Amino acid sequence: MNIRNAKTEDIDRINDIYNQAIHEKFKVAYVTPWTKHRRLEWFKEHTIEEYPIYVAEIDTTVIGFVFINPYRPGRKALKQTAEISYFVDNNYRRKGIGRKLIEYMESKCSKLGIKTLFAIIIDNNEESVKLIEKCGYKKWGHLPKIAIFDTIEVGHLYYGKRIIP
Repeated sequence: MNIRNAKTEDIDRINDIYNQAIHEKFKVAYVTPWTKHRRLEWFKEHTIEEYPIYVAEIDTTVIGFVFINPYRPGRKALKQTAEISYFVDNNYRRKGIGRKLIEYMESKCSKLGIKTLFAIIIDNNEESVKLIEKCGYKKWGHLPKIAIFDTIEVGHLYYGKRIIP
């Protein structure tokens, strides 16, 4: 497996993997699949210098990705904090790929000027909770019953980790 910077040619695979999570429910708060156009706009907001996207690939097939987003953009006091998100193709889960993607992003944080990462996880997404805890993130908060999937209410868990002591 190789991890590298995402390229525009990866957008279709990134979108396929993300939309898998939407179709599964309880993985992300979106309920409508993303279009290629929307993914391209998202891609343009992430630069290698500030908020990169990295993909994991086997041979030439993208099997997962990780990225960071700014936390409360425009607030300079929060510039060193970012939200981490990670997704792995259904066929490649539980093989350590998510963990490697998270660790890879963490290894880039010093150069990016990021000192704190946090993940927002749907509270009944046990798979993601276990993964982020294995990576050393601690539960920092819980917003109960703020998301609704059909008639099921779920919350958001906030997990955080100080990357640079």
